[in-house]
Amino acid sequence: MKRGKFLKFVGRNGELFIFSLPAIIYIFVMSYVPMFGVIIAFKNYVYDKGILGSEWVGFKNFKFLFESENAIRITRNTVLYNLGYMFMTTVFSLAVAILLHEVAKKWLKIYQTAMILPFFLSWVVVSYITMAFLDHQNGFLNGWLEGLGFDRVQWYFKANVWPYILNAVHLWKAIGFSALVYFAGILGIDAELYEAAKIDGAKRWQMITNVTLPQLTPLIIILLIMSIGNMFRGDFGLHYFIPNNNGMTYATTDIIDTYIYRALSELGDVSMASAVGLYQSVVGLVLVVAANYTVRKINEENSLF
Repeated sequence: MKRGKFLKFVGRNGELFIFSLPAIIYIFVMSYVPMFGVIIAFKNYVYDKGILGSEWVGFKNFKFLFESENAIRITRNTVLYNLGYMFMTTVFSLAVAILLHEVAKKWLKIYQTAMILPFFLSWVVVSYITMAFLDHQNGFLNGWLEGLGFDRVQWYFKANVWPYILNAVHLWKAIGFSALVYFAGILGIDAELYEAAKIDGAKRWQMITNVTLPQLTPLIIILLIMSIGNMFRGDFGLHYFIPNNNGMTYATTDIIDTYIYRALSELGDVSMASAVGLYQSVVGLVLVVAANYTVRKINEENSLF
């Protein structure tokens, strides 16, 4: 865009630029200015020498993750958990959003409020709620099992059950917000499309499959592309607080973020932690670009950029 056209464009949309200025400043200060610290990943950072004065060590800090005997396990857990979270949240949120669209308006706000509340709870609070269900002595689930004649289960010492528990907890916390996003997308669909479908004799399920889902496809793809960017960046709070950082469950609950946190808290190696953070960000960027490129090749209108 030429300078003259750009200035005219800014002049015509001056109010919008002013309204967006606080967000632009926030992103610049919080996201772009700290990028200078990426250099720590390539140095042996020492506090008294500072970032520029510390010794340059190249890619030595990246070896901590790739040469670790736990590298395959934590990478596998991170990727598989994120794939599970993406799939379950998308499917169940779409289902709930469609059901909300069918609910009478007088009950809609009650359902929306009840569903969105878990999203605002911290993982610390959610961990106590989870413990109320899974505690060996006083947990609701063990009390229910004992009432049915079964033995109590020490859930926090059984690694094989935690993939199901973590997926269930994540879904409970995330489904409300995601469902409201899709519900907003449904409200944006032209009502004439539904009227035309009714005239053609379409039933509710046919309207869902032939009108609602096709119209929501661009929104679904955009959200999935953004989720793919976090494929290598797990939810630290979920995987640290919910299993109570129990070493007995590391085989199935440990991810890159929790592993690096423990290494950082025990070794105090800031450079190594920065290297792994950079690795996660670069891989996430590559995945987003690759996913968007694939979508653009299939249908350019559904791509993010």
